[in-house]
This record gives sequence, structure tokens and C-alpha cells, in this order.
Amino acid sequence: MPAFAALDGTELAYHVVGEGEPLLCLPGGPMRASAYLGDLGGLSKHRRLVMLDLRGTGDSGVPVDPAGYRCDRQVADVEALREHLGLERVDLLTHSAGGDLALLYAARYPQRIRTLTLITARARALGVDFTEEHRREAAALRTAEPWFGAAIEAYEKVWAGVASDDDWDAVAPFFYGRWDATAQAHAATEVAQSNDEAAEVYASSGAFEPDVTRAAIAAWDARVLVLAGELDSGPLPRVAAGIAELFPRAELVVQPGAGHFPWLDDPHGFSRTVAAFLHGGCVETGERVGPAGGDVIAPPVRRE
Repeated sequence: MPAFAALDGTELAYHVVGEGEPLLCLPGGPMRASAYLGDLGGLSKHRRLVMLDLRGTGDSGVPVDPAGYRCDRQVADVEALREHLGLERVDLLTHSAGGDLALLYAARYPQRIRTLTLITARARALGVDFTEEHRREAAALRTAEPWFGAAIEAYEKVWAGVASDDDWDAVAPFFYGRWDATAQAHAATEVAQSNDEAAEVYASSGAFEPDVTRAAIAAWDARVLVLAGELDSGPLPRVAAGIAELFPRAELVVQPGAGHFPWLDDPHGFSRTVAAFLHGGCVETGERVGPAGGDVIAPPVRRE
């Protein structure tokens, strides 16, 4: 297992899957081990995936100071990985809450990124996030699902702030395009792979300065892919469109029938879309959606 030292001495691990030009991958969660990314629906057939275990997750070490879990303080970890790999510029892919980390890295080290791929990614670093209303809007698309009744009842407890662990388990189907055996096995790994203490610190006070980050990316010329799931609530496709609008050179693709983990819902379509973008070609899979304005909104509901 390859590893390197962060600036504060914390040993950080990463996992390599596939062959070819490296693609740096930052996991979400927040603070979930990178194992949940798998091989990103076969994307490893096109690129060598270098998947970082963020500090305190997976095979990475625990920092002496828990304040090091804060998102902006982990930017240096990403830069340390780039230097460790000896790469002048990187293609960077991120998922979910990892979007905040990637955006802060892009703002601080814009010259180091060749392309940025945001997969169902949060953008609190830009002042954009999801709300309970967004969750309800996406949930309303799933009323015909056999699990909907129990799941929406559990969601109400989540929104009321009285959810048990069983309730959190019951809402898991909302995060997947299909609640099949693959999705259920994937969801079952979440608790063991997640560092809840670190997650509490990740987006804590002081982590984000949206005006500063927006200004930085507004002057950025790197190519950006924003990939949203048709059935996802974090972000909704229209919110993802608003995120894409903040970049000078962004393309938004909405993957049909996909939830928060689109590489599980349609592995071939997902990997083909991302590979085409990374190779500089035309993105063929999914529905392209032009900018529609974003939501600058309040703090989120828990989870990815």
C-alpha cells in the first residue's frame, strides 16, 4: 500500500487501480474511505485511478490535532500527494462532499489542475448546497418504489432531528438509482468506512469563504465536468446547473436514472462519459443541460 507524509507528519495512504495516465480521486462522505469508489464503474480501464484515503479514514493515519480534519486544512494533503507523485498538473475527480475539498484546492492551486470532474458533488465552498426542500423534491420522484413508504417515514424523522440509526439505514434507497443487491451491499459498507468524528469537523466554522473561492474559479480556464444524477437530491440537476454556471469552461451532464452514486447505476455509461471528457472529446452519455442559475442556500441535512 503506497503512502506519503502530510506536512503535519500524518501518514496518508492511497490506492491505485488500473493503468494509464493518473486520475487523482478524492472521496466524499464526508470523510469516508476511498474504497466505496470501487473502480468507478470501470473507469480504471481508461485511467489509472489514484484514490486518496483522507486523514483518519481507510488506511491513512489519524492526525494529532483533530482540527486537521477541517476541509480547508486538507488542501495541503492533496498538494502533498501531487508532489509525491511527481506530477506537474493533474486531472482531479471528486465525489459528493469531496467536491468542497477539490474546489478549495482549485482555488489555491489553479495552475496544478488540468481538468476537474465533479461527480454529484457538493459546493459549499462556493456557497451552494442542498436543502430539505431539495431532498423532498427528489424523494417525490420515487413514490412508485416498493420501499418508498418506509423510507419517507424515516426521512421525516431525519428532517425532524429525531432519526435513529435504523431510520438512517431506511433512507438509503433514496441515494441510489436502483435499490438492488449491488446498491444494498454498497450502502452496508458506509458505517464501517466513515469517520464520524472527522465528518463533524470537515465543514465546521471557518472552512469556507465562498466569495473568495468564487472569485478564484471565475478566472480559471481549466475544463470542468459537472455530472449530476437525475434522481439525486444533493445536488438536484438544476442546482448542479447553477454550479456549472460559475465556471468559465464547464459542461453539465445529467445521467438518466442515476442517484448519488452514478457509477453503480450505469457503470458503462458513467465511465464512457467521464473518459470522453478526460480525453477531450465530446461527452455522449446523459442529458446535457445548459446553465439555469444556482441556489445559494443554508446548511444541509446530514449525509452525502
